[in-house]
Amino acid sequence: MVVTLKVTGDEQGDWAVLQVSGELDLVTSPVLRQHVHDAVAEGRHNVVLDLSEVLFCDSSGVGVLIAARRLIRSCRGSLRLILPAQGAVDGSHVNRVLGALGVRRLFEVYPDVAAAVADDARPLSA
Repeated sequence: MVVTLKVTGDEQGDWAVLQVSGELDLVTSPVLRQHVHDAVAEGRHNVVLDLSEVLFCDSSGVGVLIAARRLIRSCRGSLRLILPAQGAVDGSHVNRVLGALGVRRLFEVYPDVAAAVADDARPLSA
């Protein structure tokens, strides 16, 4: 079975929301990088990455997340990650990888898109 990466976009208020599903690795991570760059090039500096359907993430995927954070912050924007409500607490795959690499604290993580785009949004603790 071949699992690839799928990225679809949506807009919710001031936020560009990218739903990501599949495997985020050396081969597929450039796809996500391009989607983030496209959103920023279109003037969307507040970006939500919904990673709740990501089955696997390696260090290349984490590198793309860190690069996206750097790019968006350079535009004075915000990057928010979505991990499933249960996963964000108990450790979804992406959450475990971010924690193992010691970079989880760099990201604002929310349980779902509605929480991330809310005016009074409060991230989950690291």
